[in-house]
Amino acid sequence: MFEVVSRGFRSARLALQGKAELTDAALEPALREVRASLLEADVGVSVVADFLERVRVRSLGEIVPIKGPGGTDLRVTPQDWFIKACYDELVELMGPSGRALRLDGKPTVILLVGLQGSGKTTTAGKLARWLASQGRKPLLVAADVHRPAAADQLVVLGRRIQVPVFSIKGMNALQLATMGVAQARNVGRDVVIIDTAGRLAIDGPLMEEVRSIRNAVDPHETLFVTDAMIGQDAVATAAEFDRQLDFTGFVMTKLDGDARGGAALSIKAVTGKPILFLGQGESLDKLEAFRPEGLAQRILGFGDVVGLMADFEKHVDPKQAENDAEKMLRGDFSYDDFVGQLRTIKKMGSIRDLLGRLPGMSQLVEQAGAALDDGELDRVMTVVDSMTPQERHRPDVLNPGRMVRIARGCGRSVQNVQELHKRFLDARKMMREMGGLMKDPSKMLKLQQQMARGIPPGAAAAEAPRAIMGKDEKEARRKKAKDARKARKKNRR
Repeated sequence: MFEVVSRGFRSARLALQGKAELTDAALEPALREVRASLLEADVGVSVVADFLERVRVRSLGEIVPIKGPGGTDLRVTPQDWFIKACYDELVELMGPSGRALRLDGKPTVILLVGLQGSGKTTTAGKLARWLASQGRKPLLVAADVHRPAAADQLVVLGRRIQVPVFSIKGMNALQLATMGVAQARNVGRDVVIIDTAGRLAIDGPLMEEVRSIRNAVDPHETLFVTDAMIGQDAVATAAEFDRQLDFTGFVMTKLDGDARGGAALSIKAVTGKPILFLGQGESLDKLEAFRPEGLAQRILGFGDVVGLMADFEKHVDPKQAENDAEKMLRGDFSYDDFVGQLRTIKKMGSIRDLLGRLPGMSQLVEQAGAALDDGELDRVMTVVDSMTPQERHRPDVLNPGRMVRIARGCGRSVQNVQELHKRFLDARKMMREMGGLMKDPSKMLKLQQQMARGIPPGAAAAEAPRAIMGKDEKEARRKKAKDARKARKKNRR
């Protein structure tokens, strides 16, 4: 989503290449690149001007440290210092961090407001699931009585996450909200999430309705749910909602889209209200607490390892991961295990998103472009789903006849199936050989010594199979090579 902005910061870094110090003249080309990318990303003009001025002042006004922890010498280039200034100001622009929901009520009342189509109902389900994972007991209240089937949608979401939904047909929104809070108090639910109807800020009757709900239930949090894909319109609308409702924070949705990200960068600067949550996709587990540091790191190409590890912990069972790793190193990995890993990856997000959260990978992701096709995971799983249980459990039984049947079953060519099987067997063989190296410290030491002598990792890895070969296998390979040399010499004659 932030590729345009990230490209601008990379270009700014290149513009400072070879500069010995940061001066106004040296900074001007870099700031010009950042300005162009921010404006192209639909960040507000006034926000861009303030941000660049603060970056300029910070870059020129601070003393660059030359000593690190323990008195170690630091080598900080003008490029590094400029990027640090950009990082600090991005965090300040989108911050503050660490702002948590106020959950001290009995029950705590959370009111969701926003435009039509911004994702309020889905966000209500996501927030309820997130709170339940924190040990809370939420209750959803379907107070959107204007959109057809809005209450039914919330009931379906509640059933999926096993959270009760308060909904009575024919009742107005104000009655639903007040009775929902009373019901939560009576049945021991400690958080009430009220989903209201989408509206336009200029829609007088609907705005009056949500104001009456707010005055009646006195919510601890009033969250404005905004669609990140509508750009600066989101900022202008948020400012008007804030003027009328004085909400307490934002939930930004659809951050997995192809929007330019301008709203996420400028919405806090315009309204002064913090972003509390980020939502991506329709899956109910795709809601995360907002961390400006993580988003700033991703924009600057440093990745977001903390956020990635948090997602990993949510979706991966540590014991299962340990067992899978042991099976891989023994060479016992089957297609069932392989598909299980692919499904875990899909739960954590798109391939582009996952790679973009690894340090130094953002530029490679951009260069790869359409080559990072998430649909390929689905195509691979379709091939595996067309196998019999025996074939998935024992991949070695696959033969040309079986591959023809699998290709017919999944709608792929026989060549596609053969290529997938070959890659799978190669990967399994490599992991088995690596497991053999890890069991023998002397062979692992030999491999490390090869790499230390400057042999590329790929070449060193290629030597690994030879390092774990038995004596008979080595002798057979020498004899085969000797016979090949004799045959070539005979052909030349």
